[in-house]
Amino acid sequence: MARIVEVTDENFKGEVLEADQPVFVDFWAVWCGPCRMIAPVFEELSEEYAGRVKFVKVNVDEVTEAVATYGIMSIPTLMLFKNGQPQETLVGVQPKERLIEVLDSHL
Repeated sequence: MARIVEVTDENFKGEVLEADQPVFVDFWAVWCGPCRMIAPVFEELSEEYAGRVKFVKVNVDEVTEAVATYGIMSIPTLMLFKNGQPQETLVGVQPKERLIEVLDSHL
């Protein structure tokens, strides 16, 4: 089973910025319809890339520091971090093929 980490303001640095592998971050909210649409794809990818990419979710209603730091204005926003730095940002629902393309380009 995939392990998607729920990130908070308190553990964002350790889970995302200090990770020793690429981290795919899903900025989302419970009330967001498009976020619910992309969630199953995010879960599938977390299983397919297990051990190679870390997958985390950031609830924008609860995690204010990271949202402000990275200028998250629309959700869902997916960001790929590598070596503590954002590499790619995708806003809105994306096809699985596009997410695979982004992930593969950073492995």
